[in-house]
Amino acid sequence: MSHDLLDLAATPERLRALADAGVLTPQGLEHALRLAVATPERPAWRRFLSAVLVGFGSLLVLSGVIYFFAYNWAALHRFGKMGLLLAAILASCAAAWRLGETLAGQFALLFAAVLVGPLLAVYGQAYQTGADPYELFLGWSLLILPWVALARFSPLWLLLLLLVNTGLGLFWFQVLDGEGPPLLLVLALVNGGAWVAHEALAARGIPWLSGRWLPRVLAMMTMAPLLVLSELVVGVPREADGASWVGLLLLVGVMAGAYFFHRQVRSELFLLTLDAVSAMTLVTTLVGRVLIKADDLGPAIFFIMALLIIGEVGLTVWWLRAEARGPEEA
Repeated sequence: MSHDLLDLAATPERLRALADAGVLTPQGLEHALRLAVATPERPAWRRFLSAVLVGFGSLLVLSGVIYFFAYNWAALHRFGKMGLLLAAILASCAAAWRLGETLAGQFALLFAAVLVGPLLAVYGQAYQTGADPYELFLGWSLLILPWVALARFSPLWLLLLLLVNTGLGLFWFQVLDGEGPPLLLVLALVNGGAWVAHEALAARGIPWLSGRWLPRVLAMMTMAPLLVLSELVVGVPREADGASWVGLLLLVGVMAGAYFFHRQVRSELFLLTLDAVSAMTLVTTLVGRVLIKADDLGPAIFFIMALLIIGEVGLTVWWLRAEARGPEEA
């Protein structure tokens, strides 16, 4: 967490602490509390609703295009399929160029990037290229990479990362046949690299990276595969291989790094929540494995596990509230 007091959120608890210390007058405290919990004004609501409606509208139009081709697949000639998709992509690119770096323009480019995938699928079906599905996703991500780099739009970067994840997963199953480096470990490293890169670039003050939703998604995409590998070590240690132990060590390292980030760089309770959920999952699995081995407990295992989960949740809530108040108030 940043040590600069001006970087801390103006929570009611902190404002009352300032009033108790004599920094704020009663009138100043009342005004500060109104500002801290104020409802957004009409322009803010309009911007929010506009972004939500544009996003949902784009998704609905995209789903309509996909279902149109699915329903009329047999009736359309191959040139008609590719022509319609190319026309939609060109129209979206033209709209993105005309609208510029507005939200509508960025969603238009996202629309075009998504349609590249169906175009590749139609081309592969029409000419029987023999390409594997993993080549479709990796080629899709490669073709839209220039748009992603130029757009400076977080959802486009997330789309690119999802395509890369899907392509790597299909490559692991179709080409490596489950051999080679474990897929979960590779995905965790790829997503973790994207997460670190985002935080490093955001720290340099790049405006379009100032939002926090994308790094939180990247954090979940990094920790989820590591947690699955760690569960294998904790739940079934006899079947755990070297990659599972590496995943457990990486998970512990990521959890420690997330806590350091919260304390020293930026207040980020979401990362602490991920830490807490990961720790609760591992502890619950470990205790459950120990209790199951005790044959004499019987149905009491469920009662003990319920008490354990209640205690874990209570302890997590207490810890997160203490961290939210800050080290100076905890």
